[in-house]
Amino acid sequence: MPRHDRLDESDVRIRPGRRGSRPRSKRRPAHADASRAMVTAVDRGRWTCAPDSDPQRPPVVAMRARELGRTPVVVGDLVDLVGDLSGEPDTLARIVRVAGRDTVLRRTADDNDPYERVVVANAQRLIVVTAVADPQPRTGFVDRCLVAAYAGGLEPVLCLTKSDLTDPEPFAAQYRELGVPLVVTGRSVDGPPAGLEDLRSVLAGRLCALVGHSGVGKSTLVNAIVPAADQAIGRVSGVGKGRHTTTAALAFPHAEGWVVDTPGIRSFGLAHVGPDDVVAAFGDLATAIEDCPRGCGHLGPPADPECALDDLVAAGSLGGGRLEALRRILVALHQG
Repeated sequence: MPRHDRLDESDVRIRPGRRGSRPRSKRRPAHADASRAMVTAVDRGRWTCAPDSDPQRPPVVAMRARELGRTPVVVGDLVDLVGDLSGEPDTLARIVRVAGRDTVLRRTADDNDPYERVVVANAQRLIVVTAVADPQPRTGFVDRCLVAAYAGGLEPVLCLTKSDLTDPEPFAAQYRELGVPLVVTGRSVDGPPAGLEDLRSVLAGRLCALVGHSGVGKSTLVNAIVPAADQAIGRVSGVGKGRHTTTAALAFPHAEGWVVDTPGIRSFGLAHVGPDDVVAAFGDLATAIEDCPRGCGHLGPPADPECALDDLVAAGSLGGGRLEALRRILVALHQG
């Protein structure tokens, strides 16, 4: 037995930890050779990506690198990949960086839910799809989708489907003063849906997301634009609410760009949006609200009697119909 007065630190035995005895380093590889890709689908901790956003290249399945932690990665995100980018079966790459987002479509479960869910990133346009009949259109839902688009930096487009069942004009007239682009589609006796070419022109050269209630025809439109998508099409239930057929956001390439089909939803929470976020999306009104009193909801009398937007109408620089349409979607934001 050695004498204790002759022991030094070299005689001390330390049991290494489960992960080894090497100290953790904060230095991370630069990944200078990483390749840029766009996320097209997310499924249980695996991300399908299109290298260089090129639909002609095989899609790559990737996992999130450990150093990213819980960094959210959603459809539309531009990411940097390393590893096997061949797209061969059973290969796996790694997402090592997520680029900044130009636009973000967010929603919450309801207006009291503080947790924001990012539906899609970097989309230039939001196509709000609603049927003019079967199921009956709801202005409240469309208004809230417009609010989310304005707040997230997306350009909204209203797409009215099933125009063969009833006249779409009464519903469309409510949005003309806002200057929201409008596309009308309907079932044709033989061939693709009527109005499909108008929708193609709206989608051309962009990443566009489709949003709407189940049963309004989103997947029908996606299948017409991208036949290879082969999305399931559900029948509308007897109570007028559609059955969910798309369960996760999916991006599909087409001849003119990319289209994202999102899950059918019955509510669009806006806990993350304020009135100023909406008004600021209108370039000619963003400066005017700087003269509004603090906490102004821009609803006008009696709720907001000193709103500066009323002064614009009085001066003739803002049409009363446009302000009325804007305030209708603000009411949708306030009412929840």
